[in-house]
Amino acid sequence: MSPLVLALLVGAGLFGIGLYGALSQTNLVMIMMGIELMLGGALVNLVTFWRYLHPDVYSGQMFVLIVMTAMAVEMAVGFAVGIARFRARGSVEMEEAVELNGCPQASWQSLVRWRRSR
Repeated sequence: MSPLVLALLVGAGLFGIGLYGALSQTNLVMIMMGIELMLGGALVNLVTFWRYLHPDVYSGQMFVLIVMTAMAVEMAVGFAVGIARFRARGSVEMEEAVELNGCPQASWQSLVRWRRSR
């Protein structure tokens, strides 16, 4: 098996595992880990294509650095949202986070449920 095919299979495997992890979990941290695996798999494929198609062009390296920076920013913002959610509600389960939906009806329904429970 050629190194090109092996690297592409590793990238596809990482992406597939990340996709399964992001879609099957309800915990915010686990969803973010799945998204990071997906970005990592895409990054492996990007580096592989850059190395085997145009190794003398440096724009591929710059694009990899940009994707890695986006991954770091996404994790920082995601964990900030998760910490704020945990401090406010005591949970990071996404099924309980209807107020993050942005839908006024969902927020209104959660407010009604909260007032009834008091």
